[in-house]
Amino acid sequence: MKKLKRFLFVILMLAGSFAIYVQIVNRNSINMTYRQKVLKAIYPAWMWWAKITGVNNKNLINKTANPAISFYSLKDTLNDGTAFDFTRLKGKKILLVNTASNCGYTDQYADLQKLYVANKDKLVIIGFPANDFKEQEKGDNAAIAEFCKQNYGISFVLMQKSSVVKGINQNNVFKWLTDSTKNGWNNQQPSWNFSKYLVDENGVLTNYFGPTVTPSGKEIKEAIK
Repeated sequence: MKKLKRFLFVILMLAGSFAIYVQIVNRNSINMTYRQKVLKAIYPAWMWWAKITGVNNKNLINKTANPAISFYSLKDTLNDGTAFDFTRLKGKKILLVNTASNCGYTDQYADLQKLYVANKDKLVIIGFPANDFKEQEKGDNAAIAEFCKQNYGISFVLMQKSSVVKGINQNNVFKWLTDSTKNGWNNQQPSWNFSKYLVDENGVLTNYFGPTVTPSGKEIKEAIK
């Protein structure tokens, strides 16, 4: 009985300590659900584990292929409903990321924003909110924009919520990114939220980075130099 009491006491202490840690990490969070707060708190541990196990860590590089269909022929719709023509992006590198607000990788919003601020003279970042993976983005466009602005200060481009996985409803941009007959070489679909595709200044798809490859990591920083 004493051992059981000790065990229960330890469990309660650990649970209490974790709850305090979650509150400390989220002291500046606004209107986050408890799930979102927990995911933010455990993000460093989750990324460490994902890297150790090799989950979602692909880094594909194109060295020679050119697109059959111009990247700049693409169009989409911004989060606020405004039409967006990709010809506006000529001359800059573009990092395209499928995002979600309730994912273990959601805290990458912070690193994406830092990457954008540090390189905005030469880099455009575009987020594509999607509910494709375990329904981790159920909010509407207004809720998504508010979440990103309040909790991560996002100032890079957000598109309207869409589907990014292969199918009849797949976003046209992701159809281009994941079809070698269009982009010239890559068929890699997003493996989860926060998969990343890098297009260079000439509209050539140069890289695919899996979700575990962080925006603050050397792989992406070297690719955008």
